Amino acid sequence: MTGIWKRPSDGATVLARYRELLRLWPAPSEHRTVATSLGETFVIASGPADGPAVLLLHGSAANSASWIGDVAHLATSFRVFAVDMVGEPGLSAESRPPLASGVYADWLGEVMSGLGLARAALVGISLGGWLALEYATRRPETVSAVVLLCPGGVGRHKNILLWALPLLLLGRWGRRKIMQRMAGGHLPPPASPEARAYGEFMDLTFARFRPRTEVLPPFTDAQLQRLSMPLLAILGAKDVMIDSNGVRERLVRNVHGAKIIWLPDAGHLLVGHAATIEGFLAGALTP
Repeated sequence: MTGIWKRPSDGATVLARYRELLRLWPAPSEHRTVATSLGETFVIASGPADGPAVLLLHGSAANSASWIGDVAHLATSFRVFAVDMVGEPGLSAESRPPLASGVYADWLGEVMSGLGLARAALVGISLGGWLALEYATRRPETVSAVVLLCPGGVGRHKNILLWALPLLLLGRWGRRKIMQRMAGGHLPPPASPEARAYGEFMDLTFARFRPRTEVLPPFTDAQLQRLSMPLLAILGAKDVMIDSNGVRERLVRNVHGAKIIWLPDAGHLLVGHAATIEGFLAGALTP
């Protein structure tokens, strides 16, 4: 079985930088480690202890640092738990069973139980959006709301290898061009020192990490129709990885009351939407 790192030393290098980056976490926090059947899972908790619980689920080839620009805003009202997914370049276990195995919903349920949560809202981006749907369609009674940013598993996945592979051969410049295209054609400058540090960290990660290559298992209409909780999807019309128009159509058709925010100039890389997410969750989670 191939490991998640390109070379044996790469994991130590990336994770050391990750720990340094977490020192810039812009909200008071505590680090938790939850024992699960897939190994230890690392979680960053922020916000008022009595606030509504919100789990943040990052995308592929990433970790909880992807929320470093959003957590200060979200943690003012909610008890936020940023979860490092197993098999990704974070501080959780490196175990990576197939996504279609059904074990990831069980794993996330174990994480919630380990955190003492009977119910929570889920916020997921890309692979994290798939994970949020995988869990919510299987255990809807434990999910208070769902927020999806460019989620996998709903619309058709596009083949990016034809244009991305040649760019990967061009080192850091090529990786930046990939990020630019994923952002919809324009990669804005970092909005804060934390965002700049995160961008540098992601460049290091892409150079040393082996991302998942399997296609995210698609959800059927019947599965999507199980989503009875409030749901918001933020979608970019220029998404180069996912057919975002197909995502919009299927969610509107199958999820009663689904709210869609359509961004005509945005791509797959969606950042800076913490205020929108906070506003939706405040309405959804207020008794």
